[in-house]
Amino acid sequence: METERIIAELTFKAVRSSGPGGQNVNKVSSKVVLTFDLNNSQALDEVEKALIETKLASKLTIENLLILNCDEDRSQLKNKAIITKRFVELIEKSLIVPKKRKVTKVPKSVVEKRLKDKSVVSEIKENRKKPKL
Repeated sequence: METERIIAELTFKAVRSSGPGGQNVNKVSSKVVLTFDLNNSQALDEVEKALIETKLASKLTIENLLILNCDEDRSQLKNKAIITKRFVELIEKSLIVPKKRKVTKVPKSVVEKRLKDKSVVSEIKENRKKPKL
């Protein structure tokens, strides 16, 4: 994955933000909306696209667009940096392929120890009973 090429494909849009802002709240567009078109991306190969599509299925639109917003800060520049960082982390996390689990047998020593412990407990319980006369 080439991070610089993917970031170059992003489109940013500044929108009026809800929340705190004082007198500038209705004049300044500080909220940043990031859009990434997965289908038309040149930076990702088909395998990576399929992996992202399956892992981020709940976050993608019908046209395979990934849309993220950020209005945490009153500065548009800071919001853009925050949302870009969040996007890169999301893509990197979705490209991780989990390792296959190898099925292993229970070791003989563990089985023997369990059986030995069982017999010890059984013997202790047997000794608690009243003796037969």
